[in-house]
Amino acid sequence: MKKLTLGVFALALTITATAQTPTTDNAKSKNEVVTQDQIDWGWLNPLRGDKSPAAGQLWGDRTKNEPSGFLVKFNKGFSSPPHIHNITYRGVVIKGLLHNEDEKAEKQWLPAGSYWQQPAGEAHITAADGEDNLALLDIQEGPYLVKPMSEAFDNGERPINIDESNLVWLHAKDMEWVSEKSKVETAFLWGSHETNQLRATLLRLPAGFKGSIKNLSPNFRAVVISGKVTHQFSKKDDENVLEPGSYFSAEENASPVLSAATEAVIYIRSNGNFKIK
Repeated sequence: MKKLTLGVFALALTITATAQTPTTDNAKSKNEVVTQDQIDWGWLNPLRGDKSPAAGQLWGDRTKNEPSGFLVKFNKGFSSPPHIHNITYRGVVIKGLLHNEDEKAEKQWLPAGSYWQQPAGEAHITAADGEDNLALLDIQEGPYLVKPMSEAFDNGERPINIDESNLVWLHAKDMEWVSEKSKVETAFLWGSHETNQLRATLLRLPAGFKGSIKNLSPNFRAVVISGKVTHQFSKKDDENVLEPGSYFSAEENASPVLSAATEAVIYIRSNGNFKIK
């Protein structure tokens, strides 16, 4: 099978690209790591207090007009009132079972590794049914606000719910930006692979993986979704053990070193290309 270039998927796998949601991120990332015990937790919707899910910031500030990534914890049995958001967000389930749909829709419980997208202005509820429920939310602009259904609007984007079993994984041998020896697999989630456009992918590292990711973009951010990953800024630096929900970023041309004793999945959001060696 012929290897695929980044541009091949620009049309077929671009999920949304409207004027409403930014398609670039001008903020420059730096070499940074946030482990589970370093996450600062608060309420996702402070107005609801402990009736709200808990939120832990990873990058950016969701209360300001800037891109941001954060974790959200839901108690078992949680179900929100019908509402909208002022901005579009994307989510990946890390633990548990989550449902995000119209209030009249039959429950579609998304397990760990699943992906969903909630457009700005679209009325919906969010519910959780696992004993331990955790998700990553990624926004391209802020602030992240909860609004009543009376303010619903159509921004031209559409909701997406993809069960992890429906993700399409490409093998390393089919991608020229991934070393074939690495045996890493990739699933495209959202964005465009045109030059300098935001995009997000899942990387599946095989058990026993040892390698590096060279960032060729001004903006590169990654969150561990499953498994356990050992991270180093370089081979000379101390190791950081990253469990699900942990975060790392890289400055342009940096090559963080990663290893995984067992299979691991990482969410990568970048404003350009990267290479896996």
